[in-house]
Amino acid sequence: MHVLVPIDDSDPAREALEYAFSNVPDAEFTALHVVEPSVAAHRGDDAPYGVELPVATDDDRLEATFGPARSLADEHGCSLTTEVLAGSPARSIVQFATDTDVDRIVIGSHGRTGVSRVLLGSVAERVVRRAPVPVTVVR
Repeated sequence: MHVLVPIDDSDPAREALEYAFSNVPDAEFTALHVVEPSVAAHRGDDAPYGVELPVATDDDRLEATFGPARSLADEHGCSLTTEVLAGSPARSIVQFATDTDVDRIVIGSHGRTGVSRVLLGSVAERVVRRAPVPVTVVR
């Protein structure tokens, strides 16, 4: 079984990893971090208005995200590979699951409710609606 766990440096992402390692210990795990591109907002940029520019993914920032994930995998005796994609988080997670041999997605929820959920949307909710495989949302 191949389990995809989208991560950032948040507590819900760490809880999703912990849940995945504890509940499916014999699986192959992939931690996916999605970096959102920035949008050129003024004329001083190298791109015209509204064109997405890739965000530089510096090694320190990625290590701050993946380092704790690797340590947690080691504590549980689990194998973990890491991937980085640029794009919309929900769309990139679903596309990765579609394009690779993923059997399940375990994703953390930030637990937004009410107006903030409506205004901001929820990556986890969009993944649940669009994913080609079962999704477990950890709160």
